[in-house]
Amino acid sequence: MKMKMKKSWLGVSLAFTTLMTACSPGSSGEASSTGGKTIVTLSVKQDTEFYRAVEQKFEKAYPEIDLQIQAYKGIGETMEGPDYEKYLKSTGTALLSGKGADMYETSSLPVSEYVNKQLFLNMEDYLKQSQMLKQGNLAMNVLNALKLNGGTYIIPSGYYLRAFIGDGEALKHANIDDKSWTWQEFNAITKSMIEAEQKAGSGHRYAISENPPEVLLQEMVVDGYNQFVDSAARTAKFDSPAFIFMMRQIKEMYDDEVMTSKPAEAGNQLFYSAVLQTPADFVNVPYTYFTNPKLLHKPHSGSSGAMRIIPISTFAIQAKSPVAEQAWKFMEFLLSDEAQSLQSREGFSLLQSVNDKQLSELQQQVKSGTYKLPSGKPVSVPDGQFKEFQEMMNTADNFAMLDVKILSILGEETGAFFSGQKTAEEVAKLIQNKATTYLNE
Repeated sequence: MKMKMKKSWLGVSLAFTTLMTACSPGSSGEASSTGGKTIVTLSVKQDTEFYRAVEQKFEKAYPEIDLQIQAYKGIGETMEGPDYEKYLKSTGTALLSGKGADMYETSSLPVSEYVNKQLFLNMEDYLKQSQMLKQGNLAMNVLNALKLNGGTYIIPSGYYLRAFIGDGEALKHANIDDKSWTWQEFNAITKSMIEAEQKAGSGHRYAISENPPEVLLQEMVVDGYNQFVDSAARTAKFDSPAFIFMMRQIKEMYDDEVMTSKPAEAGNQLFYSAVLQTPADFVNVPYTYFTNPKLLHKPHSGSSGAMRIIPISTFAIQAKSPVAEQAWKFMEFLLSDEAQSLQSREGFSLLQSVNDKQLSELQQQVKSGTYKLPSGKPVSVPDGQFKEFQEMMNTADNFAMLDVKILSILGEETGAFFSGQKTAEEVAKLIQNKATTYLNE
C-alpha cells in the first residue's frame, strides 16, 4: 500500500497510524499541540472534496485547533476487498487500544459493536447543552433515529431518503391506507389494479419489475431490520415465523406475476422504490416516473413505513480522546449553517432551514414554469404537494444500524428458496446459523 505523507490529506494511512500510535497525536492520553495549536485528528476511509473544504473552514473558524485528517485512501483511489479488511482491522486495533484518532468517520465501521464496547463518546449532553446550535432548526427526527442505546454516538453530515412512489392515476380508485398497509394488503390491492387495467385493455402491468426476489427480500429486511437482528445483543431471528412468512409472501407475488425480475416496457410499472438525494429530488425522481406520481409509505409490518434514512458520512468521537472538547467543536461546526451549506456536502441537510430554503426555491421555479426535469421536460406539480414533501422529510424516522455481511448472507442463501430448490424453513435455518456464527465472531 502506498503511503503519502502530507500534513493531513493524503497524509497518514490508518495502517501507518496503528503502527505509530506511540508518537501519534492523542495516543498518550494527553493532548498534543503544534505551533501553539491543539491537534485534533480525524480518521476517514477516503479523502473527499467535502473533507478538504470542512478542514479549511473549520481551522479558519477555530485558529487555535489544527485539524489533521488521516485518509486511508486518496480521492479517486479504489478500495478492494483485502484493502477494506486491512482498513477495518487497523481501525479496530487502534480503537481497542485507545490510541487511535480523536474522531472517526464511521460509515463503514461496525458502530453498534464499538458502542457496546464503549469505544465511542456519547454526545447526547454536548448536543443538548450546545449554545452554538439552534435546537429548533436541527433535523431531530434524523438525529433521534440514529441514536444507539439511547445515546447520540454518531452525527452525519447529511442524509438520503428512500421513497416509495406510486402511479397516482392508477391509484385513484384504489382504497388504501398507506400509513398502515402490509405487504399482504399491497399484494391484494396491486392484483386488483393489474386485473382492472387488463380488462380496460392496458395490457399487463407489474407492481415492480426488473427486481429479483432476493433483492426485494433484502430491502424488506432493511426496512424492518430490528425485527430480525438485535445489534446490541448480537443475535438474529431469521428462523422466526415472521421471516419465513416474508419469504413465502415474496415468492407468491412473483409466482402471481405481481412482481417480476424481467424488464417491463415503459409505463408498465406501478411502483418504484427510489433514493432521493436532495430536496429537488422530491420533484426530479417521482415526476420522471409518472405524470401524476404519489409518494407513499412503504408496505410494512411491525416497523415504520415512512421514508428510510440513509445517513452520509457519520462521525464519532473516540471515548478516550484527550481532546474531546475540541472534537465536539468540530461536530458543532459540522451542524453549522456554514458547513451544511457547502456545495461539496452531499444529501439533505441536518438543518431544516437549509432544506426548507431549497424546497421553497424549487416551488417558486415550478410555479413560474421555469423549472425543468433533468431530462429537459417541463413539469407541473400541484402547489399543495410541497407541504407534503416537507412533512415527509421532517417525519422520516426509519433507520437501523445495518450490517452488510448479514445482507450478503440473505442474498446468497435465499435464491435456493425462490428457485424451488429448498423449503423456506431449510433456508431460514441456514441463514440463522450463518448469521449467528458471524454475529458471535
